[in-house]
Amino acid sequence: VMAKHAVLSSGSKMWRSLACAKSELSLDLTLACGQSFRWRETAEGHWTGVMGGRVWTLTQTGDILWYHVYKNHEKSRQVDGSDRKRRAGVSLQMENKSEKRFKGALKKEEEEPVALTSVQDSEEEEEMLRDYFQLNVKLLDLYNEWGVADPHFKCIADIFTGVRMLRQDPIECLFSFICTSNNHISRIQGMVERLCQALGAPLCQLDETSYYNFPSLSALADNSVEACLRDLGFGYRARFLQQSAKQILDTHGLQWLEGLRSVPYLLARDALRTLPGVGTKVADCVCLMSLDKAEAVPIDTHVWQIAKRDYNYASGNGQKSITAKLHRDIGDFFRKLWGPYAGWAQSVLFCADLKKFQKLKEMPQLKRPKKEENEEELRVACKKTKIKTEENGTVKNMKTKSAHHKKAKTSN
Repeated sequence: VMAKHAVLSSGSKMWRSLACAKSELSLDLTLACGQSFRWRETAEGHWTGVMGGRVWTLTQTGDILWYHVYKNHEKSRQVDGSDRKRRAGVSLQMENKSEKRFKGALKKEEEEPVALTSVQDSEEEEEMLRDYFQLNVKLLDLYNEWGVADPHFKCIADIFTGVRMLRQDPIECLFSFICTSNNHISRIQGMVERLCQALGAPLCQLDETSYYNFPSLSALADNSVEACLRDLGFGYRARFLQQSAKQILDTHGLQWLEGLRSVPYLLARDALRTLPGVGTKVADCVCLMSLDKAEAVPIDTHVWQIAKRDYNYASGNGQKSITAKLHRDIGDFFRKLWGPYAGWAQSVLFCADLKKFQKLKEMPQLKRPKKEENEEELRVACKKTKIKTEENGTVKNMKTKSAHHKKAKTSN
């Protein structure tokens, strides 16, 4: 029987759950805003993707986060009967050798080949999920702090609640972001998917879709990789991917990237920038999204636009491109405004600026009937700040811009 993508409505027996308020996590925003490129909406509000060598479907109802983890079909097909006991998750752990916490389990497994109990499995999976979404960080408190410090943020925050920073595997994060130069989200998703199909281990097949693990460093470093990726449409990025992997393995070793988690932000960023194809912006993304540097603020032209348009940020105004100095200055500006989790705050604004979410801004009154009145006040306040910046000549053609967005929307 072909396995299918799980849907919560067909019974929650196969699902596990975790208490998690919508204000702490919005899956729809967090998984679609260009942090990770491996999640797809496989049914309404259901997101399927690969994380930690496993395939997951996640969904939310009320203040509950539901998750379903698929058993590894591909692997079990390849394994013969005598090995059946090992299936329960050890093959997945082999892929995660580099992660220390799996080492203990692996050793035991070799001594006495008993399948891991599902209790152990489910504890581990809940822990992986908490770690991935960094649920120990209280997002609502941060939103409140940012809103007090920054009236513009407060306007945005009411519509874009629950945008969290993921804590991704550093290898996946780095090599995905090398693909992002001069690129847009849907095209990057396709590239990352092809990268995994070509070089990653198969995990399982659901409906018509095959899921693959992210490639290991040694798979990425192989000499054949550049030609293979050029054939897959990666262009000049093909060489950067292969060379960066090779440089990490030859110069630093397997554990190096993860080790950067315990190094101060600027040192980690500079270390990453020694890799082929890694500039300041990619390095900042990797620092923020996989190396626990919450203060890293990735600056690209979108963020520069936000700074100029919404914050009257004037420095470097005549420039065409983002220099190292501009990077530092805009980053420092936002760090001073938002504090130690500035990178998280910036991701909320980045998300609010994406074309695909513009319609959320046009109907805030439908969002939360309860708070309609003070939301109306807020909207008026937001309009006021817009008008104020307009007089300073920073914000021009707000109306035509949103009309243009609408046009672009309908023509798609």
